[in-house]
Amino acid sequence: MKKFIIYTSILSLLAACDSAEKKDTTLNYPETKKEAVVDSYFGTEIKDPYRWLENDMSDETASWVKAQNEVTFGYLNEIPFRTQLKERLEKVWNYEKISRPFKEGDYTYFYKNDGLQNQYVVYRKKGEGEEEVFLDPNTFSEDGTTSLAGLNFSKDGSLAAYSISEGGSDWRKIIVINAETKEIIEDTIVDVKFSGISWKGNEGFYYSSYDKPEGSELSAKTDQHKLYYHKLGTKQNEDEVIFGATDAEKHRYVGGYLTEDDRYLVITARVSTSGNKLFIKDLSKSNSKLITVLNDTESDTYVIDNVGPKLYLVTNLGAPNQKIVTVDAKDPRPTFWEDFIPETENVLSPSSGGGYFFAEYMVDAVSKVFQYDMNGKLVREIELPGVGSVGGFGGKKDEKEMYFTFTNYNTPGTLYKYDADTGDYKVYWKPEIDFNPDDYESKQVFYTSKDGTKIPMIITHKKGLELNGKNPTILYGYGGFNVSLTPTFSTANSVWMEQGGVYAVPNLRGGGEYGKKWHIAGTKMQKQNVFDDFIAAAEYLIDNRYTSPDYLAIRGGSNGGLLVGATMTQRPDLMKVALPAVGVLDMLRYHTFTAGAGWAYDYGTSEESKEMFEYLKDYSPVHNVKAGTAYPATLVTTSDHDDRVVPAHSFKFAAALQEKHVGSNPVLIRIETNAGHGAGTPVSKTIEQYADIFSFTLYNMGYEVLPSKTDKIKG
Repeated sequence: MKKFIIYTSILSLLAACDSAEKKDTTLNYPETKKEAVVDSYFGTEIKDPYRWLENDMSDETASWVKAQNEVTFGYLNEIPFRTQLKERLEKVWNYEKISRPFKEGDYTYFYKNDGLQNQYVVYRKKGEGEEEVFLDPNTFSEDGTTSLAGLNFSKDGSLAAYSISEGGSDWRKIIVINAETKEIIEDTIVDVKFSGISWKGNEGFYYSSYDKPEGSELSAKTDQHKLYYHKLGTKQNEDEVIFGATDAEKHRYVGGYLTEDDRYLVITARVSTSGNKLFIKDLSKSNSKLITVLNDTESDTYVIDNVGPKLYLVTNLGAPNQKIVTVDAKDPRPTFWEDFIPETENVLSPSSGGGYFFAEYMVDAVSKVFQYDMNGKLVREIELPGVGSVGGFGGKKDEKEMYFTFTNYNTPGTLYKYDADTGDYKVYWKPEIDFNPDDYESKQVFYTSKDGTKIPMIITHKKGLELNGKNPTILYGYGGFNVSLTPTFSTANSVWMEQGGVYAVPNLRGGGEYGKKWHIAGTKMQKQNVFDDFIAAAEYLIDNRYTSPDYLAIRGGSNGGLLVGATMTQRPDLMKVALPAVGVLDMLRYHTFTAGAGWAYDYGTSEESKEMFEYLKDYSPVHNVKAGTAYPATLVTTSDHDDRVVPAHSFKFAAALQEKHVGSNPVLIRIETNAGHGAGTPVSKTIEQYADIFSFTLYNMGYEVLPSKTDKIKG
């Protein structure tokens, strides 16, 4: 059994006093048994001694989780400023937050959190009347772990269907209510996953799901998605399968939605997270057949709007940065597409509302927005409140008043009301938060990665920061699945920066900041580019004396957890702290769990070729923990109900680290119970997680009191 000694301070009221008493605490990692499990890939044998931890239904795994948490929380409890940090997070977090309003029927709806409520509450008001609670997810469960996962209204707003997630699971239940009385009017629809809810008039709605898997619903493979139609007044077992009923051709992700005029049902079908087939069905004609728009998955294409039979499609087919095209619904094949808003050098993310299109572009990950009429004529460039990210500019065709949010890394999100005809806007709501943006600054830099590619990074910190190499720094990254990291305010990160911390976010390849080419450059046999970009970001911060290896932490979640795991195993010398969250860490088996096979577009799989297997093996974090290596202080975080990236990834990685790591840095795993991949996590749990992550990070950088209180470093 491995042991190391940690020194903790018993602080008096005079926190910086040199005479503070020390006590020694011996930390023992739990024993993790090893089994003789061996897989063969193209003639190469790979040991998998912790395979038993994949069984999330076993008592043995549950006992291991309990033992690991006891050690982890025993360590965290000894950090002298952990409670103080949690209290500060609670204080800063405790401000009112509201969403963009939206109209349904006679009511205007919006989400609001008074401050520390575990879940946002849905409110509504009629005209200028008093607001009332419509749905309060905080009443769904005693501990706040059942969350509202979706809310959709029928055509006239008289009915509503909402989905709930229990314990953070991706499996949902759908509840149908009378929107006026709030009374439940249908049996609950169960076993729904990766689904929207799209009403057809007031008659019923479309939703998607898989057949319930055999074995554990949290980890068993699911790969045949189906689109259903539920007619009100009927049982769920009578619901019609609209798409995906045959086994001849499997689609892992199937979605369906209606155009605003209810004329066309739009169906998307994917085999992976990128690329989709596209079909439409004219519901104005009885017994109409599906019309094929695209029967391959070579592009990402969807219907954004229509005017009668004229369809407006957003596509990256032949346009890596996306464009909008128009086509007649009678024959919508690409041959007949006409450019409406052509592709530019910047990535397009459009929306529609008020009879207009709003073309949001990312220019080096920063937003610019242009407004067009329905004929494709430029109406105006919208002058935004500053340099940062916007969201919104969407609504129904007849709504001329709409809303958008603006934020960046040091500006809390502010809500604006926008007049679509005049282009005028004004502040609708501004948060009252214990944080002064004027005390902080963000700077975008461009650094050079290993192969010479220029990578943008935004660095945010207090003004007047001294570049002395001793600033505690979190380098956060993702780099995958065409996801773009744009400047967004985080309450938790504001507390980190308040401590004198630096927060740096590079826009790595694999993301979508520069279009499809940027995404592809970080996939499959080019995945190492992402890790190289992240390593180069760390080296830039060190070379420019923002920080040094003793004060650098790397952090990321999900695909970003893979990023952290790969980086810390390739360059353990580069950082003091590693924080992989809900990470994809076993790259040889990820595709065998839940819907993981759909990630093959980004990763490839160990089964597809010897070359791909070798490539994955060479960076898979679980398989690259080397005996006798000193790894950074590591806090792996995951949740027992994560059915997207199953916790076995994190379990196996932590077990390998604890077996092979040498040195005094702790390598721990924090396993949240009754929680999932992240969405819907109660505020109370979120604050606890950040308090633990930040306190672990600062403590292992040498601080025995919070940096905002003193510069004293642990002796």
